[in-house]
Amino acid sequence: MNKQLLLGAEAIAQAALDAGISGVYAYPGTPSTEITQFIQQSLQARDSGVRSKWSANEKTAYEAALGMSYAGKRALVCMKHVGLNVAADAFMNSAITGVHGGLVVVVADDPSMHSSQNEQDSRVYGKFAMIPVLEPSNQQETYDIVRYAFDLSEDIKLPVLLRIPTRLSHSRAVVAGAEAIPQNQLAPTQEKNRWILLPVNARKGYHSLLEKQAQLIILSEFSKFNKVIPGTGDKAVIAFGIAYNYVMEVIRTYNLNIPVLKLSQYPLPEKKMSEFTEKYREILVAEEGYPVYEELLKGFFGDTKFRGRLDSTLPRTGELSPNILAKALGVKTNDEQAVPSIVAPRPPMLCKGCSHRDLFDALVGAMESYPQRHVFGDIGCYTLGALSPYNAISTCVDMGASVTMAKGAADAGLFPAVAVIGDSTFTHSGITGLLDAVNDKSAVTVIISDNGTTAMTGGQDSSGSGKYYDICKGIGVDESHIREIVPLKRNFEENVRVMKEEFEYDGVSVIISRRECVQRIKSKE
Repeated sequence: MNKQLLLGAEAIAQAALDAGISGVYAYPGTPSTEITQFIQQSLQARDSGVRSKWSANEKTAYEAALGMSYAGKRALVCMKHVGLNVAADAFMNSAITGVHGGLVVVVADDPSMHSSQNEQDSRVYGKFAMIPVLEPSNQQETYDIVRYAFDLSEDIKLPVLLRIPTRLSHSRAVVAGAEAIPQNQLAPTQEKNRWILLPVNARKGYHSLLEKQAQLIILSEFSKFNKVIPGTGDKAVIAFGIAYNYVMEVIRTYNLNIPVLKLSQYPLPEKKMSEFTEKYREILVAEEGYPVYEELLKGFFGDTKFRGRLDSTLPRTGELSPNILAKALGVKTNDEQAVPSIVAPRPPMLCKGCSHRDLFDALVGAMESYPQRHVFGDIGCYTLGALSPYNAISTCVDMGASVTMAKGAADAGLFPAVAVIGDSTFTHSGITGLLDAVNDKSAVTVIISDNGTTAMTGGQDSSGSGKYYDICKGIGVDESHIREIVPLKRNFEENVRVMKEEFEYDGVSVIISRRECVQRIKSKE
């Protein structure tokens, strides 16, 4: 067997290659980025012609993967948890169309919000769509479960959701691979009606999805990824995904003898769960993220025996850990001893030489003469413009929101209404907001900070590189109000002047601030 030291994200990528994928589709987003990057750098992928370029956003990625599945080939689509919000339309409807070639959607959740706006739990989406959800507990199981997921997808003709948290995606372990299988041959589906979601077909597809639920439960009942670890006493644990890893670490470390029901394939195996639950007086429910299944368990069996996030036995927010679970199991740990701080905390900051620094200096200078100094920001490195010493950004909500929030504020009478958005974020979901502004003739100024890459996630290619002027012109922005500046200290006065001129324009204006990312320049040296 081929053994490699892999991140959880890399184990997913290697397993997908070994499972015979013909393409991976993704938009970079921590903690999922490394999956696609691994495939892009893989000789195995290159030799077998696996398609692996970045998509403009998660929705386009999902739809392209669905198209590959329609053609009979296996496809992997990857995103972080908030990216699934962007892809949700295609995701939900693909549960009704079903799939042809195997389709696995990997969603990397970010409990504790290390690099995200929220802690949403993607298992809720899986339950919402009524498709199988797989949640591995370690890197080896991640590899094995991805191989299984593609077979499962083709067997039941549904997309399969694989959910991993940050700690699993970004930690390493030795993974034993298995023999790779060849890619599927091109064989487009002949069942065209189920792919055309006119109401008459959609109703049939929905009934078919409902009828499959009993089959999915049976598959969970006999899944090798759901199992009981025996123990004694009247207390037990039901552990999901990576939480199982933490529970077993506590059991081994403190020599505990506690029965555990490990669950990594959903929907819940009702019989296995019922047989386990009725044996014990008290059960700790350990799941990373929302109390998704704790709520269901309490609904099935009543509130009396279950403890977890809902009753504060486990914290309601943030990541689980072995220490947190040890305390919940009544084990006294030594982690309460104060650890002296020998390094002063430092807030995140823009890189030295970053083009965003000079852009924000000019922006702050341009806004000084206005009583209303509100700038709508977006997702990217430049979000750090909200911090000192710039304090230049007033909002950061979701990808593309800077443009549409500025438009809404302009509609409300705010002046000037200014948005700052990065190059990759603009092509991800800023273009449509700009089109709304053009159609409404809104008095907004959109500043596109073009550093030539998707810098925040490691320097991936940006979909619109070299095209921003033409894109803005093509959707109707007046050419005379598409301005280009170079954010450098020596251009400060000129850049302030250009910004003020466009702020005063009673219509849509775009300023393209273009200077290459300093980290990208370093990587070329």
